[in-house]
Amino acid sequence: MSTTEAPVQFPSPVAIFIAIGGVYIAQSVIGGVTMLGLPAVLRQEGLPLDQIGLLYLTVLPWALKFLWSPYIERFRLPAAGRNRSNVIVLSGNLICVAGIALVGLLNPGVLLPVIACLALVALVASTVDIACDGYAVENLAKRHHGWGNAAQVGGSYLGSAIGGGLFLVLVDWIGWHYACFAMAAAILALSLPFSLGPAAKEEERQRSHTPSLAATVRRPEIRRGMIATALFVAAQKWGLSMLGPFLIDQGLDLATIGALNGAGSMFVGLAGALAGGALVRIFGVRAVIAGALVTQAALLLGLAYAGLTGDMPRHLMLAIAIASSSGIMSIGFVALYAQFMDWSDPKQAGVDFTVFQCMDGIVSIAGGLGAGWLAERLGYVSIFAGASGICLAAVVPIFLLLRRTP
Repeated sequence: MSTTEAPVQFPSPVAIFIAIGGVYIAQSVIGGVTMLGLPAVLRQEGLPLDQIGLLYLTVLPWALKFLWSPYIERFRLPAAGRNRSNVIVLSGNLICVAGIALVGLLNPGVLLPVIACLALVALVASTVDIACDGYAVENLAKRHHGWGNAAQVGGSYLGSAIGGGLFLVLVDWIGWHYACFAMAAAILALSLPFSLGPAAKEEERQRSHTPSLAATVRRPEIRRGMIATALFVAAQKWGLSMLGPFLIDQGLDLATIGALNGAGSMFVGLAGALAGGALVRIFGVRAVIAGALVTQAALLLGLAYAGLTGDMPRHLMLAIAIASSSGIMSIGFVALYAQFMDWSDPKQAGVDFTVFQCMDGIVSIAGGLGAGWLAERLGYVSIFAGASGICLAAVVPIFLLLRRTP
């Protein structure tokens, strides 16, 4: 048997954008319910902030999936045979649908069973993500990477609009149980384009490369990218992890916050993702990331002012919340993840890209748990002002880390 790999024949890029976009939206529905919707529900139920911060434990599988990513990649890309991305994505999404439906049967005020169930869903969803990311990098020509990344980031904001926005509105209208069942149905529907699309029609192929973590960490650009990811996520996400509870404590109800999350993610976040792609082409990755960090620092100071004085007009506070959580963050992440897609090796893209995402998850967990603990003791103003300082401090190090490899 020859070990020479067959030349890559790319499927239709439009079909791939639609397929992976559906999976990314579905995954972000889960994340939106967990990280955006549920914290507001729990705060309304009267739970303290430090307990709400425990929800970030469900991010743990996303932080650790690099440990099993080589095994998933070896199963997905056998030495001889068809690409098994569709098998992983289809079976995983069905398990996630069942898990979210089960959450709907639980009482959100009894937090530990809900966290345990969502952690299992996160474990399966993170495994699905390995296969989907690997498939995208492997099957998109390099000239289409920017659009693939826009599908990823834009899909994440659309999913957040559903999971963090529409979900809260449904909880307010029809109750917790039926809102969860609606989210499960949405995840099932969104997974169909991948399950029935080009990933289901893979041809037999021979492969000589064995995916491994060792091959990933040997590359200097991967190591630099991991550090850059940690700095960027700390700057962009830490200050916003308590945004939902902050708005509840400012007197907003669930329906208003749901509409805020939905409109912000669906319109501002998606527009930011598209704008980020255009800005990267014009100014380059480093300039876009630096601009996003400086702008985010200013917006976080605005939230700190709102918490300190309590007299900021509500419409202005909501505008700052939307711009910081959706617009500026999406622009920055499009730039950063476009660079990561270019650095990922198509022979083991599921491993390379996963390493970057795991760093994102690790830093998110640390920030979420720490922010909940600090906010309970020091208040929201300290969280927002401190995160603003982190944004400014991260600009120069990230600018240097993302320099081109000679």
